[in-house]
Amino acid sequence: MPKVVLKGFILVPERDLLAVIGELKNHRRLTQQEPGCREFRVTQNSEVSTRFDVYEEFVDKEAFEAHQLRIKTSTWVEISENVTRHYQIFES
Repeated sequence: MPKVVLKGFILVPERDLLAVIGELKNHRRLTQQEPGCREFRVTQNSEVSTRFDVYEEFVDKEAFEAHQLRIKTSTWVEISENVTRHYQIFES
């Protein structure tokens, strides 16, 4: 089965920046503990503080879909509701 990769970036409204940064550590920890998560990186851009570069890699589509299902009821979804997401998702 091919792995699933999500990459891109998010743009965080200035008013939500501290809350997003505060919850990101927990979101990262929970995601990295998920079965099938190979890699999960969210890095604040050094030039644009409201931009975070995202790279996620899962062993297969099933693991990726389980991740998507888990985050639907997570604190992260509430905290990041105003975030604009710019992602590409592909299998390789």
